[in-house]
Amino acid sequence: MLDATTRSGGTATAVPQATSAELAVVPATVTPVTPTGIAARCTRVLLSPWSRFALLVALLAGAASSVLLFEPQRLLAEGWPPQLGGAAAAAVFAVAYGLCTAAFVPRPLLNLAAGAVFGSELGLGAALAGTVLGAGIAFGLGRVLGQDALRPLLRARFLKVVDGQLSRHGFRSMMACRLFPGVPFWAANYCAAVSRMGWLPFLLATALGSIPNTAAYVVAGARASTPTSPVFLVAIGVIAVPALIGAVVAWRKRHHLGGS
Repeated sequence: MLDATTRSGGTATAVPQATSAELAVVPATVTPVTPTGIAARCTRVLLSPWSRFALLVALLAGAASSVLLFEPQRLLAEGWPPQLGGAAAAAVFAVAYGLCTAAFVPRPLLNLAAGAVFGSELGLGAALAGTVLGAGIAFGLGRVLGQDALRPLLRARFLKVVDGQLSRHGFRSMMACRLFPGVPFWAANYCAAVSRMGWLPFLLATALGSIPNTAAYVVAGARASTPTSPVFLVAIGVIAVPALIGAVVAWRKRHHLGGS
Protein backbone atom coordinates (compact mmCIF):
# COMPACT_ATOMS: atom_id res chain seq x y z
CA MET A 1 0.00 0.00 0.00
CA LEU A 2 1.13 3.47 -0.79
CA ASP A 3 -1.41 5.27 1.53
CA ALA A 4 -2.08 4.76 5.24
CA THR A 5 -5.00 6.23 7.27
CA THR A 6 -3.97 8.25 10.32
CA ARG A 7 -5.91 8.46 13.62
CA SER A 8 -7.17 11.91 12.65
CA GLY A 9 -8.70 10.49 9.51
CA GLY A 10 -6.16 11.94 7.15
CA THR A 11 -3.91 10.08 4.87
CA ALA A 12 -0.18 10.00 4.69
CA THR A 13 2.20 8.68 2.13
CA ALA A 14 4.32 5.74 3.37
CA VAL A 15 8.00 5.64 2.58
CA PRO A 16 8.89 2.51 0.62
CA GLN A 17 10.96 0.05 2.69
CA ALA A 18 14.52 -0.52 1.58
CA THR A 19 15.34 -3.97 0.37
CA SER A 20 17.69 -6.24 2.30
CA ALA A 21 20.27 -5.90 -0.43
CA GLU A 22 20.24 -2.14 0.03
CA LEU A 23 20.60 -2.45 3.81
CA ALA A 24 23.53 -4.80 3.60
CA VAL A 25 26.82 -3.14 4.38
CA VAL A 26 29.58 -4.17 2.02
CA PRO A 27 32.78 -4.59 4.03
CA ALA A 28 35.72 -2.62 2.76
CA THR A 29 38.48 -4.71 1.22
CA VAL A 30 41.77 -4.19 3.06
CA THR A 31 44.77 -4.62 0.84
CA PRO A 32 47.89 -5.68 2.74
CA VAL A 33 50.63 -3.15 2.48
CA THR A 34 53.90 -4.65 1.38
CA PRO A 35 56.99 -2.72 2.46
CA THR A 36 58.71 -1.29 -0.53
CA GLY A 37 61.64 0.89 -1.12
CA ILE A 38 65.26 0.88 -0.05
CA ALA A 39 64.51 -0.08 3.57
CA ALA A 40 62.63 -3.24 2.56
CA ARG A 41 65.34 -4.29 0.12
CA CYS A 42 68.03 -3.73 2.72
CA THR A 43 66.09 -5.80 5.25
CA ARG A 44 65.77 -8.71 2.82
CA VAL A 45 69.47 -8.55 2.01
CA LEU A 46 70.51 -8.42 5.66
CA LEU A 47 68.32 -11.41 6.55
CA SER A 48 69.39 -13.50 3.58
CA PRO A 49 71.35 -16.73 4.24
CA TRP A 50 74.56 -15.45 2.70
CA SER A 51 74.46 -12.21 4.67
CA ARG A 52 74.14 -14.20 7.89
CA PHE A 53 76.98 -16.45 6.79
CA ALA A 54 79.13 -13.39 6.11
CA LEU A 55 78.36 -12.20 9.64
CA LEU A 56 79.44 -15.60 11.00
CA VAL A 57 82.73 -15.40 9.12
CA ALA A 58 83.30 -11.86 10.41
CA LEU A 59 82.58 -12.92 14.00
CA LEU A 60 84.95 -15.87 13.82
CA ALA A 61 87.66 -13.78 12.18
CA GLY A 62 87.32 -11.19 14.93
CA ALA A 63 87.44 -13.87 17.62
CA ALA A 64 90.55 -15.45 16.13
CA SER A 65 92.21 -12.04 15.91
CA SER A 66 91.39 -11.38 19.57
CA VAL A 67 93.01 -14.67 20.53
CA LEU A 68 96.17 -13.74 18.67
CA LEU A 69 96.15 -10.36 20.39
CA PHE A 70 95.52 -11.46 23.99
CA GLU A 71 97.44 -14.77 23.83
CA PRO A 72 95.49 -16.94 26.31
CA GLN A 73 98.29 -19.50 26.21
CA ARG A 74 100.19 -17.25 28.62
CA LEU A 75 98.17 -18.93 31.38
CA LEU A 76 100.58 -21.85 31.15
CA ALA A 77 103.55 -19.63 31.91
CA GLU A 78 102.09 -16.87 34.10
CA GLY A 79 99.25 -18.65 35.91
CA TRP A 80 95.80 -17.38 36.83
CA PRO A 81 95.40 -13.80 38.14
CA PRO A 82 95.91 -13.85 41.93
CA GLN A 83 92.74 -11.80 42.51
CA LEU A 84 90.60 -14.84 41.68
CA GLY A 85 90.59 -18.15 43.48
CA GLY A 86 88.54 -21.24 44.19
CA ALA A 87 85.20 -21.98 42.57
CA ALA A 88 84.74 -18.39 41.34
CA ALA A 89 88.02 -18.57 39.46
CA ALA A 90 87.05 -21.95 37.98
CA ALA A 91 83.72 -20.51 36.78
CA VAL A 92 85.44 -17.54 35.12
CA PHE A 93 87.97 -19.91 33.58
CA ALA A 94 85.15 -22.10 32.18
CA VAL A 95 83.53 -19.09 30.49
CA ALA A 96 86.87 -17.97 29.07
CA TYR A 97 87.55 -21.57 27.97
CA GLY A 98 84.24 -21.71 26.08
CA LEU A 99 84.85 -18.42 24.30
CA CYS A 100 88.40 -19.43 23.38
CA THR A 101 87.36 -22.78 21.90
CA ALA A 102 84.73 -21.02 19.80
CA ALA A 103 87.59 -18.83 18.56
CA PHE A 104 89.69 -21.86 17.46
CA VAL A 105 92.04 -22.05 20.46
CA PRO A 106 93.18 -25.72 20.70
CA ARG A 107 91.49 -27.52 23.59
CA PRO A 108 94.61 -29.51 24.63
CA LEU A 109 96.33 -26.24 25.46
CA LEU A 110 93.39 -25.07 27.58
CA ASN A 111 93.08 -28.46 29.28
CA LEU A 112 96.75 -28.40 30.27
CA ALA A 113 96.24 -24.88 31.62
CA ALA A 114 93.19 -26.00 33.65
CA GLY A 115 95.22 -28.75 35.30
CA ALA A 116 98.23 -26.53 35.92
CA VAL A 117 96.14 -23.73 37.46
CA PHE A 118 93.42 -25.59 39.40
CA GLY A 119 94.69 -29.12 39.85
CA SER A 120 93.07 -32.35 38.71
CA GLU A 121 89.58 -32.24 40.28
CA LEU A 122 88.62 -28.56 39.97
CA GLY A 123 90.50 -28.26 36.69
CA LEU A 124 88.54 -31.15 35.17
CA GLY A 125 85.22 -29.60 36.16
CA ALA A 126 86.19 -26.22 34.72
CA ALA A 127 87.51 -27.77 31.50
CA LEU A 128 84.40 -29.90 30.92
CA ALA A 129 82.08 -26.97 31.60
CA GLY A 130 84.08 -24.84 29.18
CA THR A 131 84.03 -27.62 26.60
CA VAL A 132 80.24 -27.88 26.62
CA LEU A 133 79.86 -24.10 26.66
CA GLY A 134 82.23 -23.60 23.75
CA ALA A 135 80.57 -26.37 21.74
CA GLY A 136 77.15 -24.83 22.39
CA ILE A 137 78.33 -21.37 21.28
CA ALA A 138 79.82 -22.72 18.05
CA PHE A 139 76.79 -24.93 17.35
CA GLY A 140 74.37 -22.05 17.91
CA LEU A 141 76.33 -19.64 15.71
CA GLY A 142 76.64 -22.20 12.94
CA ARG A 143 72.98 -23.21 13.12
CA VAL A 144 71.58 -19.66 13.09
CA LEU A 145 74.06 -17.94 10.77
CA GLY A 146 75.48 -20.66 8.55
CA GLN A 147 73.12 -23.60 8.04
CA ASP A 148 70.78 -22.04 5.45
CA ALA A 149 73.67 -20.87 3.29
CA LEU A 150 75.84 -23.99 3.47
CA ARG A 151 73.33 -26.85 3.24
CA PRO A 152 72.70 -26.33 -0.53
CA LEU A 153 76.46 -26.77 -1.07
CA LEU A 154 76.54 -30.35 0.32
CA ARG A 155 76.80 -31.99 -3.09
CA ALA A 156 80.11 -33.85 -2.95
CA ARG A 157 79.85 -37.50 -1.99
CA PHE A 158 82.08 -37.15 1.06
CA LEU A 159 80.06 -34.20 2.38
CA LYS A 160 76.78 -36.05 1.79
CA VAL A 161 78.07 -39.07 3.70
CA VAL A 162 79.20 -36.93 6.64
CA ASP A 163 75.95 -34.95 6.66
CA GLY A 164 73.83 -38.11 6.52
CA GLN A 165 75.79 -39.71 9.35
CA LEU A 166 75.49 -36.66 11.59
CA SER A 167 71.81 -36.12 10.79
CA ARG A 168 70.63 -39.72 11.26
CA HIS A 169 73.02 -40.88 14.00
CA GLY A 170 73.82 -37.63 15.76
CA PHE A 171 74.60 -38.87 19.26
CA ARG A 172 76.65 -41.86 18.12
CA SER A 173 78.59 -39.89 15.52
CA MET A 174 79.39 -37.00 17.84
CA MET A 175 80.40 -39.40 20.61
CA ALA A 176 82.90 -40.99 18.22
CA CYS A 177 84.26 -37.58 17.23
CA ARG A 178 84.81 -36.63 20.88
CA LEU A 179 86.27 -39.96 21.99
CA PHE A 180 88.80 -40.39 19.19
CA PRO A 181 91.11 -37.45 18.45
CA GLY A 182 91.68 -36.47 14.86
CA VAL A 183 88.66 -34.29 14.11
CA PRO A 184 89.33 -30.72 15.29
CA PHE A 185 86.91 -29.59 17.99
CA TRP A 186 85.74 -26.54 16.05
CA ALA A 187 85.30 -28.52 12.83
CA ALA A 188 83.04 -31.07 14.54
CA ASN A 189 80.99 -28.25 16.07
CA TYR A 190 80.33 -26.39 12.83
CA CYS A 191 79.77 -29.55 10.77
CA ALA A 192 77.16 -30.66 13.30
CA ALA A 193 75.54 -27.22 13.14
CA VAL A 194 75.15 -27.42 9.35
CA SER A 195 73.65 -30.93 9.64
CA ARG A 196 70.19 -31.67 11.04
CA MET A 197 71.49 -32.93 14.38
CA GLY A 198 69.48 -31.84 17.43
CA TRP A 199 70.75 -29.76 20.32
CA LEU A 200 70.33 -32.42 23.02
CA PRO A 201 72.25 -35.24 21.26
CA PHE A 202 75.01 -32.81 20.35
CA LEU A 203 75.54 -31.41 23.85
CA LEU A 204 75.10 -34.74 25.63
CA ALA A 205 77.56 -36.54 23.34
CA THR A 206 80.01 -33.66 23.74
CA ALA A 207 79.82 -33.78 27.53
CA LEU A 208 80.20 -37.56 27.81
CA GLY A 209 82.63 -38.12 24.95
CA SER A 210 85.01 -35.39 26.08
CA ILE A 211 85.57 -36.78 29.58
CA PRO A 212 88.43 -39.26 28.94
CA ASN A 213 90.56 -37.06 26.73
CA THR A 214 89.93 -33.93 28.79
CA ALA A 215 90.75 -35.73 32.03
CA ALA A 216 94.00 -37.04 30.60
CA TYR A 217 95.18 -33.58 29.56
CA VAL A 218 94.10 -31.98 32.84
CA VAL A 219 95.93 -34.62 34.89
CA ALA A 220 98.99 -34.22 32.68
CA GLY A 221 98.89 -30.47 33.26
CA ALA A 222 98.50 -30.92 37.01
CA ARG A 223 101.44 -33.39 37.17
CA ALA A 224 103.67 -31.66 34.64
CA SER A 225 106.18 -30.87 37.37
CA THR A 226 106.77 -34.62 37.86
CA PRO A 227 106.94 -36.03 34.31
CA THR A 228 108.30 -39.39 35.50
CA SER A 229 105.45 -40.09 37.92
CA PRO A 230 103.12 -43.03 37.13
CA VAL A 231 100.05 -40.75 37.05
CA PHE A 232 101.64 -38.51 34.42
CA LEU A 233 102.73 -41.46 32.30
CA VAL A 234 99.24 -43.02 32.45
CA ALA A 235 97.73 -39.69 31.38
CA ILE A 236 100.09 -39.54 28.40
CA GLY A 237 99.11 -43.09 27.49
CA VAL A 238 95.40 -42.23 27.61
CA ILE A 239 96.11 -39.35 25.24
CA ALA A 240 98.24 -41.38 22.83
CA VAL A 241 96.24 -44.63 22.57
CA PRO A 242 92.92 -43.11 21.39
CA ALA A 243 94.85 -40.97 18.90
CA LEU A 244 96.46 -44.10 17.47
CA ILE A 245 93.13 -45.96 17.32
CA GLY A 246 91.48 -43.00 15.64
CA ALA A 247 94.22 -42.85 13.01
CA VAL A 248 93.83 -46.58 12.26
CA VAL A 249 90.03 -46.32 11.98
CA ALA A 250 90.28 -43.29 9.71
CA TRP A 251 92.76 -45.12 7.48
CA ARG A 252 90.51 -48.15 7.16
CA LYS A 253 87.38 -46.05 6.48
CA ARG A 254 88.98 -43.75 3.91
CA HIS A 255 87.62 -45.68 0.91
CA HIS A 256 84.11 -45.79 2.37
CA LEU A 257 83.98 -42.02 2.89
CA GLY A 258 85.75 -40.93 -0.27
CA GLY A 259 84.76 -43.68 -2.68
CA SER A 260 82.98 -42.85 -5.91
